[in-house]
Amino acid sequence: SHYVPQIVEAVSLAAKDGLTLPLVYNTGGYDEVDTLKLLDGIIDIYMPDIKFGDNLKAKKYTKSAIYFDMVKAAVKEMYRQVGNIKTNNKGVAYKGLLIRHLVMPENLSDTDKVLEFIAKELSTDTVVNLMSQYYPAHKSYTFPELSRRINRKEYGEAVEHAEKLGLTNIIESGF
Repeated sequence: SHYVPQIVEAVSLAAKDGLTLPLVYNTGGYDEVDTLKLLDGIIDIYMPDIKFGDNLKAKKYTKSAIYFDMVKAAVKEMYRQVGNIKTNNKGVAYKGLLIRHLVMPENLSDTDKVLEFIAKELSTDTVVNLMSQYYPAHKSYTFPELSRRINRKEYGEAVEHAEKLGLTNIIESGF
């Protein structure tokens, strides 16, 4: 987010020189709403991560006690600006929101809560990339519950929950 002023200035200069490509904002999702408002009308596609669906777990693993609250507010603002993914006649996205979520062992990322937020507070047509590629590295081994990859059953339960909620645009990646 600290690059937003430079992004706004650069895009303004590029637009004057004829830039017409859709602009993608790839983010960890932990963005200030006021900062995102500066990007309204500039960013075409938002691609945030939602890492955790619970503030207590987020605090334990990331030291942020307000992670899920902050991400929900940010993603709602992104959705307000661009809505669901829109594609051209070739199937290429030119506007919208695509959320990424990494399924973790033992539902440590609270995938069910993340998906419920998306279905109930955004849209069941929101594009969600459910990712299975969690890989324990660096300090994850200090938490025994994070020291293994997910299994097919855990990933299948996440996909099943998304379907149960009526989410229609799930991108499955993995397994």
